[in-house]
Amino acid sequence: MNGAELLIRCLENEGVRHIWGYPGGAIMPVYDALLGSSIRHYLTRHEQGAAFAAQGLARTTGKPGVCMATSGPGATNLVTGIADAMMDSVPMVAITGQVPSAMLGTDAFQEADVIGMTLPFVKHSWQLESADEIPEVVRDAFQIAGSGRPGPVLIDVPKDVQLALTTGEPLACDSRNDESAPDAVEVARARDLLWHSERPVIYAGGGVRIAGAWNELRAFAEATGAPVVHTLQGLGGVPGDHPQFVGMLGMHGSRAANMAVQESDLLIAVGARFDDRVTGKLDTFAPGASVIHMDVDAAELGKLRRPHASLKGCLRRSLAALAEPTQCAPWRARVDAWKTEHASRYDAPFDSIYAPRLLRDLCEAAPRDAYVCCDVGQHQMWVAQHWKFADPRRHLTSGGLGTMGFGLPAAIGVKTTHSDATVICVSGDGSIMMNIQELATLRRYGLGVKLLVIDNSALGMVRQWQELFFNGRESEVDLSDNPDFAEVARAFGIEAIGIDRADQVPDAIEAFLAAEGPVMLHARIDRAANVWPLVPPGASNSDMLEPTATATEPDERLEPQSV
Repeated sequence: MNGAELLIRCLENEGVRHIWGYPGGAIMPVYDALLGSSIRHYLTRHEQGAAFAAQGLARTTGKPGVCMATSGPGATNLVTGIADAMMDSVPMVAITGQVPSAMLGTDAFQEADVIGMTLPFVKHSWQLESADEIPEVVRDAFQIAGSGRPGPVLIDVPKDVQLALTTGEPLACDSRNDESAPDAVEVARARDLLWHSERPVIYAGGGVRIAGAWNELRAFAEATGAPVVHTLQGLGGVPGDHPQFVGMLGMHGSRAANMAVQESDLLIAVGARFDDRVTGKLDTFAPGASVIHMDVDAAELGKLRRPHASLKGCLRRSLAALAEPTQCAPWRARVDAWKTEHASRYDAPFDSIYAPRLLRDLCEAAPRDAYVCCDVGQHQMWVAQHWKFADPRRHLTSGGLGTMGFGLPAAIGVKTTHSDATVICVSGDGSIMMNIQELATLRRYGLGVKLLVIDNSALGMVRQWQELFFNGRESEVDLSDNPDFAEVARAFGIEAIGIDRADQVPDAIEAFLAAEGPVMLHARIDRAANVWPLVPPGASNSDMLEPTATATEPDERLEPQSV
């Protein structure tokens, strides 16, 4: 067989059943080899869509997703999706075609140094020199992508390598992973910190999802009795309706969650990395707290906050080693009182659509096990604040890179992987335009993704920051010339519903969830709507901004106040 055929056989051997991609000259032999393969290829309408669709599989299964593109612009269009996967520790194998080996470095047609340009964004990369290398490289690529702290890898395959004849055969899969137990001395130190703590808080991040450790996290939380706060990527580690869950923390976290962290005397960081959007001004973050830090990646331990106990290794084993009672009942009662006092309100006194209530109502009506794929912006924060996730793999969003255009192709990847599941994409009018061409992919494959577009005719998050921190001077945030997105969806052959009043929401949600095929719900909201609370950039999490107490119209100017 030739190298392209061997590559496909090796992918089949790794259990690959879905690939998302876009063909071109330098990868045409691989596409020829796909014919007759057991692998289902999905043609996205842009290579970035292919990368995010592959993430849809990876984020929900923990297995590497596979995307594929040709050389030059095909490869460069994958880069954003690869970088996004690296920032959020998502296992992915990206395969790119390349000009023939003899033409490398000659500025040949559609030549691009994809190895060089992705170097900061991959765990490892290969540019093949021989078809005989393919079995070992593919085996190693899947092992590296999925082990330890997962991430993307890249295989660049020159066209002559794809066409070269080989007698190679697929190799046995290598599924090794880090199941190491934490150091006994560090465990003893952490137990001592727990025993002497009066105000512990569990701060759990995306590592819990990656490690498949949510059951151990819940057992640990219930054993210790400690309140739990989550990062954006950690949501669902403890269910949103669990009595110990306080909320998301950080820049747009709940008041109760931020207050609990700031007043804690022990912070138990589980698969979290002390990201700037979580900590605010780092030296004021949980100022009186000792820190227990659990992570599989030793590079994260002490990178930003020096821990008093470092548990490196398997999160499941680390959590099980510390699951003992603490003396924090009075503290729990105090935090519960904050939760009640600062609970979200949904009784907005105006006729237009109030996005938090729309999302709360959709959450209550949707199946508990629905997958929700979010783009980036105000709608992303509203989902994080108001949707009660029961499982961390049910919430997909671009966290570290904050990539607009993530939601729709990620939802495509989820729906092709979990065909019987309810898959909802929540996007904004800015984000949806980034990869709106993937509506054609929905239609072609009949994928029943439910797409909610929250439309405020602006780049809402940027507009909010300009309002608050740039004296209301707006610069290039106006999207008042948006198309009618419902009409756009219909032009692609997709059912669509358009609403702009609160009284339309119940019937729209019912129709939205009942639709059998792909469907869009286009919800127009007020342009002036903001996300609250908000910690200003560079400020302490103690300095949350909130609107004034009353507002009778959605477009009434809300002046922030420090609380």
